[in-house]
Amino acid sequence: MNETATLWWDKETGSLRYIDQTLLPVKYTIVECRSVEQLARAIRRLEIRGAPALGVAGAYGVALAAQVCLKKNLYAFLSDVHRDAEILRVTRPTAVNLGWGIDRVLDKMACADDITSARSVSLEEAETIAREDTACCHAIGEHGADLLPDKCTVLTHCNAGSLACSSWGTALGVIRSAIDNGKEVNVYACETRPLLQGSRLTAWELVRDGINVTVITDSAAAHLMRKNTIDVVLVGADRITCDVVFNKIGTYMHAVCARYHKIPFYVAAPLSTFDTGKKEQDVIIEERGREEVTKIDSRCVVPDAAGVKNYAFDATPMDLVTAIITERGVLRQPVNTDLILSLKSIK
Repeated sequence: MNETATLWWDKETGSLRYIDQTLLPVKYTIVECRSVEQLARAIRRLEIRGAPALGVAGAYGVALAAQVCLKKNLYAFLSDVHRDAEILRVTRPTAVNLGWGIDRVLDKMACADDITSARSVSLEEAETIAREDTACCHAIGEHGADLLPDKCTVLTHCNAGSLACSSWGTALGVIRSAIDNGKEVNVYACETRPLLQGSRLTAWELVRDGINVTVITDSAAAHLMRKNTIDVVLVGADRITCDVVFNKIGTYMHAVCARYHKIPFYVAAPLSTFDTGKKEQDVIIEERGREEVTKIDSRCVVPDAAGVKNYAFDATPMDLVTAIITERGVLRQPVNTDLILSLKSIK
């Protein structure tokens, strides 16, 4: 099974490299990133996207800030790095992993005695986070594979594959692990309007790996559930609070339909995505630009006078979630917040 990295540190050039996801599936391009401003722009443009990948990007972004900062005084150096970290933090307000990765590296740097050690520890911690993410995705895959029938058709939404992580993936990691374990899995990938992460990215990953995938319009999912074509709905998550799962807009719709048709609805996400100290009302749902909806390539598909609401995410209540698949195991309903905090504390 293919396990191509999504983003990584290039030691020879002292830069961050990543796959530009906006160009897929037509063009596979590796971008060299040498500044925090360039990385922030890449995150806003969704060249890098997906909750776990954003956590890794945030960590590498702090390390990048440390490598390029020219201040000679430790206090001024750390002040500049923190400033750059905040530039990155505000690029995607809904996904919790971005801030989590940033803060892990900043916390490590706070213990440094000098600038040289601060630079060194920042990169070491970022590399550790990337390695942990890959191991985490494989663990999620193994735990989740046991939930899939030996022969099944899975519906997925958006992209929760290797492109959304350092590699392997969360929801697609479950599918990859199930196939590695000898199960026969077919996938229906919702196109995921308006930026088509399902048809452009998920389908690209699965075709690359030789996994049987069929792309459908988002609005066809309920029809296929009613026709008994779908056995399991499996998605990722951008933030999980104590009461809801935030994921790509359209996820809630699939969860409601899955409940009506008595189909298991699984969420695959690392423990770093849990933000159990907050509730739905505490989280800002990102709204993106109207052009993502009003134009397809250069063609205008919405009248200029018409308003547009372009929500990037929605919230699925916990009672619609059959189980959450984490690197520590499967959490079934009702999800115990104290247990999650305990699992997150295990090193």
